[in-house]
Amino acid sequence: MALRASVAIPIESVQASAYTIPTDAPESDGTLAWDSTTFVLVSVRAGGQVGTGYTYAGTPVVAVVSSKLADVLSGEDALQPPARWAQMQHAVRNLGKPGLAAEAISAVDIALWDLRARLLDEPLVIALGAIHDATPIYGSGGFTSYDHDTLRAQLAGWAEAGIPRVKMKVGRDPDADVGRVEAARSAIGDDVELFVDANGAYHRKQALWWAHSFADYGVRWFEEPVSSDDLEGLHQLREHGPAGMDIAAGEYGYHLPYFHQMLAAGAVDCLQADVTRALGITGVLKIAALCDARGMDLSLHCAPQISGQVGTAVWHMRHLEYFHDHIRIEGLAFDGTLKPQPGGVLRPDRSAPGHGLTVKRADLERFRVA
Repeated sequence: MALRASVAIPIESVQASAYTIPTDAPESDGTLAWDSTTFVLVSVRAGGQVGTGYTYAGTPVVAVVSSKLADVLSGEDALQPPARWAQMQHAVRNLGKPGLAAEAISAVDIALWDLRARLLDEPLVIALGAIHDATPIYGSGGFTSYDHDTLRAQLAGWAEAGIPRVKMKVGRDPDADVGRVEAARSAIGDDVELFVDANGAYHRKQALWWAHSFADYGVRWFEEPVSSDDLEGLHQLREHGPAGMDIAAGEYGYHLPYFHQMLAAGAVDCLQADVTRALGITGVLKIAALCDARGMDLSLHCAPQISGQVGTAVWHMRHLEYFHDHIRIEGLAFDGTLKPQPGGVLRPDRSAPGHGLTVKRADLERFRVA
């Protein structure tokens, strides 16, 4: 039976665990190579319900949750996630908020919002005040470690599934990039939008050169052409890049000042934020307000099973990165995952309380590292 929001419900426990899950093949982008991803799961218990949150980070996040956040939240009202969020900000002051501490707060905040919705027996999208029925997505992968056949097959698969936009990685071997982009365009045809992501691999003038080359293949989105810390360089690319090609960055932001500075510098055409890094649902909704004030779109980065829910509550929502690795991991970790719907969207289930996900602990256990 649903509880009344007027009655405080004390948090009983906060627990975290970590799982390192191998990729299905070696992966790389413009600046990094990897063969596994660590998934950190958080559970918050209160009033006979359990809320679940998660992040993609290192095992030290488990220690931050257990040693810093759990005690702060114990006994506090589970029905007030923003108040708990504020408490967590103070708790990590001496740890340094960006990075692991922000990822820990993100996972707990997601769990708190899920818990609140379950306690009140309402879908998460209703708790968040959704203004959209669904969140548009783009298929994302196209790793630089892929040969042309693998690249074409992956991107074409998303296009054939009705996802009208796809993204690939560039920048590891710049001389090979045009050939890879040409292969991608030939695989998806002319009606599917093509995005590229350099993960900060290029220098300013190099990025400008490649932007004009990519424009010949209809590339509409150039993500992190230079380092996301180079706000002047991003701004220059916005000013001098090809017409119709948006410059995007923001996935490595961990708190509000980062996003404010990026927007104030005129560094992007579309801002990105990651709900599992940027201080959770509460943090992303505040970032969305910064975008709303400027009439700028927000694109959510990865973690599709929670981002697909949060995106419905973002006024100036552009789309969500439907990322190959996270699709696999979240499908392994949860029952009740959202699948792409016609038109390339994720549509949350409004008949289930919370975010509707159930943890498959038995399936995860063999990957547990903390």
